[in-house]
Amino acid sequence: MSKTIIVSNRLPVKITEKEGEYLLNPSEGGLATGLGSIYREGYNIWIGWPGIDVHEDAQPRIREQLGEMNLMPVYLTQEEIINYYEGFSNEVLWPVFHYMSVYARYEQIYWDFYFQVNIKFRDAILQVAEPGDVIWIHDYQLLLLPGMVRGSLPDVAIGYFQHIPFPSFELFRLIPWRAEILEGMLGADLLGFHTFDDSHHFLNAVTRLLPVNATSNVVLVNDRAVVAETFPMGIDNDKFEILSSDPEVLRQLDSLRENFQHTHMVLSIDRLDYSKGIIQRLEAFELFLQLYPEYVEKVVLYMIVVPSRDTVPQYKELKETIDRIVGGVNARFRTMNWHPVNYFYRSFPVETLSALYNFADVGLVTPMRDGMNLVSKEYIASRINNTGVLILSEMAGASKELIDALIVNPNNIGAIARALHEGLNMPEEEQARRMKPMRQVVSKFNISHWVKLFMTRLQEVKQMQQSMLARRMSIEMQKHVLRDYKAVAKRAIFLDYDGTLVGFNVDIDAASPDKDLYQLLKDLSDDPANQVVMISGRKHETLGQWVGHMNLDLIAEHGAWHKKQGEEWQKLPGLTDQWKQDIQPILETYTDRTPGSFIEEKSFSLVWHYRKVESGLGELRANELMNTLRYFTSDIGLQLLPGDKVIEIKNVEINKGKATLAWLQDREFEFKLAIGDDYTDEDIFKALPQDAVTIKVGSQVSAAKYYLRNYLEVRSFLRSLIA
Repeated sequence: MSKTIIVSNRLPVKITEKEGEYLLNPSEGGLATGLGSIYREGYNIWIGWPGIDVHEDAQPRIREQLGEMNLMPVYLTQEEIINYYEGFSNEVLWPVFHYMSVYARYEQIYWDFYFQVNIKFRDAILQVAEPGDVIWIHDYQLLLLPGMVRGSLPDVAIGYFQHIPFPSFELFRLIPWRAEILEGMLGADLLGFHTFDDSHHFLNAVTRLLPVNATSNVVLVNDRAVVAETFPMGIDNDKFEILSSDPEVLRQLDSLRENFQHTHMVLSIDRLDYSKGIIQRLEAFELFLQLYPEYVEKVVLYMIVVPSRDTVPQYKELKETIDRIVGGVNARFRTMNWHPVNYFYRSFPVETLSALYNFADVGLVTPMRDGMNLVSKEYIASRINNTGVLILSEMAGASKELIDALIVNPNNIGAIARALHEGLNMPEEEQARRMKPMRQVVSKFNISHWVKLFMTRLQEVKQMQQSMLARRMSIEMQKHVLRDYKAVAKRAIFLDYDGTLVGFNVDIDAASPDKDLYQLLKDLSDDPANQVVMISGRKHETLGQWVGHMNLDLIAEHGAWHKKQGEEWQKLPGLTDQWKQDIQPILETYTDRTPGSFIEEKSFSLVWHYRKVESGLGELRANELMNTLRYFTSDIGLQLLPGDKVIEIKNVEINKGKATLAWLQDREFEFKLAIGDDYTDEDIFKALPQDAVTIKVGSQVSAAKYYLRNYLEVRSFLRSLIA
């Protein structure tokens, strides 16, 4: 039986120590609830750190107790907790990923421990993982783990989910170990993020920092398709709906009504963190009381800040600043029987939170950056009467779903103050009109929907990888082709040049054949049964200079010129280059605007190259150029060919497929082979009959039957035919 292994930094239990005895209580977190349906079943298992430094003597006993709950501990030493968790995770990744890079400390010792602890987690997985298992890794503390597991278990299904934002490339590149982090993440088959922006930032970082290509949201890593996808995380919606009618909650609700009889409540709940925008929220509330003095004694900000890491200097400083501002606002505005800010620095049981969610007229959730923010969803889920107003920061992932909230920029305290005024004055019909669609979203996209969606997509990605592997030319398939090759007396072999027989070179004139390639072509063409045709987009002069002396037929410039061995170049009749005078100025304009780009002129085509252009800018200009050229070329018989960092404009009659068919005319061959890597080579694959062996270099979608990874594999395959 295959099983699912969930891996996160923390296990879903709270362990407390009392006089050497350890007590275990399941935790209430949203993730624990959502994944409970998985890890409690069958042989499934959840691996993580128990949350405290367990004495060595007690470790076997706790492992056994946890085992009964399908949990498996990874024990960390105090030194590991300080450097891996408090150090690298929370002093490098957390600030950079939340756009607060000024707080980041790039210490080598942090990285060393982060690497070491990820290996510890890998070893724990390897103890229980078997082929066919699904491994789901969670969050930024374990970014290296997918790659480490992939190295040991290449065929296992690995999912990774990022619960915090993924920063833009400009911020992410500040991290000294950025490439290693991305390589670790790419060990997964499916990478999940809360928002489209996060997945987009990840793909941008990967393509700019690593030598990999991405097509839409699929990255190709050594022939394995890795998918980055958006999965907005939900909450246990039913739990909060049911809590709203719980007797204990109703009792606390009555007590709130009594205490705040004629007062509106604005509710704010956060963990102590600089990413939560707590100071700006307090400043906005102070401004609100200044701008709308009629609300004195009529509104209260009920502010809960849950303690977190308050021994760390910047958190300690934040706590002191909050205390000072709360004291200032209360001193300035309070009256004999009214405190504007009711501030609590502690955590509350879920029943109390539910009563507050039900009572508060306004939920104020304005983080500076947040992956999702589930407090906003808990507030919505609790409002079973469809009343209440949610004021939500546009920097929280939840704002992409809860679009009927009052969306604000958390840095704009004036906008927050105005939103408070609007929220407190909003008619009930308007509240219901906004609340109903948000409640539907929270109800439909709940935590179990999120889990199901992720797991289903992971299976689809594995199937997609399998179908790509089926086309990959395995050793078995190569043997099969070799048998067919040996069995016949007349063979036609069509070979593209750039990207197929040689790697790409930034300098297009530096890609001339090497000694090894000359020998390979000589050996292929020396076999009397073989007719070898080099079919390339290269200029006919260049191709003639490089391989014109060999026993090959040549087709150059995508079919505009052809040359039989020992004869002169012939050009395709009826071609004109009059159109160049209209198109050349357009290309020159784009070349002037794009440093690193250049124009290559062939007899009957023009090529705009952008392989030397800064990544991102080249693609942008290429898209602009394509759109401009489409307008000019549609009615004058020209074709646009986007290739690898090139755009080629040529006559419609020029086509590698047509050139191949023309060459084959009136000749009979028992075996036909074509290898190419480009958009233009698809025409050859389509033109050849069903029984031909067609091979694409690189594993993108193609009309070819098989694919090989790169030019080195092509050479090795051709050598096997000769041998």
